[in-house]
Amino acid sequence: MKGIHPSIASHKLNVFPAARPIRQKIRRFHPDRQRVIQDEINKLLEAGFIREVSYPDWLANVVVVPKKEGKWRVCVDYTNLNNACPKDSFPLPRIDQIVDSTSGQGMLSFLDAFSGYHQIPMSPDDEEKTAFITPHGLYCYKVMPFGLKNAGAHVSKIDD
Repeated sequence: MKGIHPSIASHKLNVFPAARPIRQKIRRFHPDRQRVIQDEINKLLEAGFIREVSYPDWLANVVVVPKKEGKWRVCVDYTNLNNACPKDSFPLPRIDQIVDSTSGQGMLSFLDAFSGYHQIPMSPDDEEKTAFITPHGLYCYKVMPFGLKNAGAHVSKIDD
């Protein structure tokens, strides 16, 4: 999938200087969940959204959560990394403001909300801070993943 060129925008993590990296220990998963995780990893690798990594300073666990239709969603628990970053106070727009601002416009741009985060590259210096551990290896995101503290604010800045 094509995304936003890094010269236009990339996601930089603003980690507190005094923050110490935390490496979570791997969680155990039932073999069925391990297959779900591996399938998701394969999709992300094929799309070019993640890469393998060795010896990262930060390391988060994956979490497998049920979806309504009986399938599973694989998420990364960035609690420790998020706690090490200040909140970006950029105001998120209200839906009525968004609708009103489009009135009378000849052209609109649209970032796919489902994969919009994955259209924004991570700053190369911060890719390995998004590292996560699975039963199958260590990976980090090359694009902005879901679950980062200031990701929504960053998308809003780009949309603005």
